[in-house]
Amino acid sequence: MTISMYQASIPVLIKALSNLSDILQKAEAHAVAKKIDPAVFVQARLFPDMYPLSRQIQIATDVAKGCGARLAGLEPPSYEDTETSFAELQARIAKTIAFLGTFSAGQIDGSEDNTITLKVGGRPISFQGLPYLFEFVLPNVYFHTTMTYAILRHWGLELGKKDFLGAH
Repeated sequence: MTISMYQASIPVLIKALSNLSDILQKAEAHAVAKKIDPAVFVQARLFPDMYPLSRQIQIATDVAKGCGARLAGLEPPSYEDTETSFAELQARIAKTIAFLGTFSAGQIDGSEDNTITLKVGGRPISFQGLPYLFEFVLPNVYFHTTMTYAILRHWGLELGKKDFLGAH
């Protein structure tokens, strides 16, 4: 049996980012209802040495858009990383989902053995396509999405596993 790299990547990443967007909508509604400045949540973190919520979302979207582009043999688009509001973070997520939606199975399938090279921490790292997807991309997107969830949960937002997993 062969794996469809497209089915294992693009729809999965779109779902994770869509769920992240839904969580942010709940966070914004919570901020309004509790009369909390939304910037408190956007800059919130679990511990002082961790990235704030805004950076967690930036990284999740960077990894997701990078995956689609790299598996298709393209250069990933660059985003500015200047988001400071829920609206700007939502726009970034929407832009990433729209970008991922431009890929077809024909562009992604068959990329499991392609060499993918990217810089992590300033140094180049190379993967084959399949390990890149399963050992780097998906864990990173889920990690940063989980950190966003955890930050918001820590700050009192009522979220559950269903919010993270989304509708089935």
